[in-house]
Amino acid sequence: MNEQIKEGAPHGHGGGHEKKEAELRLVAWETTRRCNLSCKHCRAAAEKGPYPGELDTDAAFKLLDQIAEVGKPIIILTGGEPLMREDIFEIAAYGHKLGMRMTMAPNGTLMTAENTQKMVDSGIMRISLSLDGATREFHDDFRGVEGAYDGVMRAVELAKAAGLEFQINTTITKDNLAQIPDILAKAEQIGAVAHHIFLLVPTGRGKYISDSEINATEYEETLNWFYDQRDKTSLQLKATCAPHYYRILRQRAKAEGKKVTFKTHGLDAVSRGCLGGIGFCFISHTGTVQPCGFLHTDCGNIKEDSFATVWRESTIFKELRDYDLLEGKCGPCEYKRVCGGCRARAFESTGNYLAEEPLCSYKPHSMG
Repeated sequence: MNEQIKEGAPHGHGGGHEKKEAELRLVAWETTRRCNLSCKHCRAAAEKGPYPGELDTDAAFKLLDQIAEVGKPIIILTGGEPLMREDIFEIAAYGHKLGMRMTMAPNGTLMTAENTQKMVDSGIMRISLSLDGATREFHDDFRGVEGAYDGVMRAVELAKAAGLEFQINTTITKDNLAQIPDILAKAEQIGAVAHHIFLLVPTGRGKYISDSEINATEYEETLNWFYDQRDKTSLQLKATCAPHYYRILRQRAKAEGKKVTFKTHGLDAVSRGCLGGIGFCFISHTGTVQPCGFLHTDCGNIKEDSFATVWRESTIFKELRDYDLLEGKCGPCEYKRVCGGCRARAFESTGNYLAEEPLCSYKPHSMG
């Protein structure tokens, strides 16, 4: 479903606008922190574990029940490596039965014909597979495990054989920036339905490669290139942790005399830049709710409060939904309601999640 998005349209709590409950669109749930890889950029700095305090099966079902009370969002079963949970298919099936759109983010290396079919049978609609290099050597080095690239390629064939949709996710750094066109071409070649790019947020192990983060100019150039691919590929394209893209979409469409229309529903919905705490949240392996996986602020824990209470009453969420609280040049920016800046990047840079986005070269009109 496509609908026109008007610049400045209120969404959730906005200063001067009628307040309404924020619409829960997407939940990423770290079902386990255990992982068999050791990726350089890992938000969780995940290892093989074990990790104490992970939600058991009953607690997982209870969480899904509570999410369903708030809405019927897309649920991303992530990790760590979600396939390291023995009950992951029971969890997927339970969420599917509740009417939520269930997806999974495996790294591919543990996929077999048997568990891929279990994904389908349990109601998983799509999986995401990460490809961070156009070559085997680069991807394996980035992921920290020899054979990671081959694992992704095997997973692709398994997914296709089972009729399971897959998308390619790519974390962009200085090191692989020049390879992004080749990775997009590879995603097309292997039969992906979408390519989602993620701009590195230096948290977890990502802090140790923060010098690999692209600068503001490269950021702008990359997102403009990504915009140019929209009419050149059959893939659904989505930029994540890159809120400036939603400003660029509007700037470019206006300059080209096009209507600003975007797909606002479905697995590749394009609605707003930073959705953390607004239409999206992250739930850790121990039940802590955060605006996103990169913004390490404790908004409450579902072991102590219901998910609905945390989603509706968290002070941090309420502040993120009030765009008039944004500081620095994000405050007067005419695109703040469609971009919002990366709150995690602001927090990692300053300790203040309402501070201005540190990797934005745009100067608001009101600042001259």
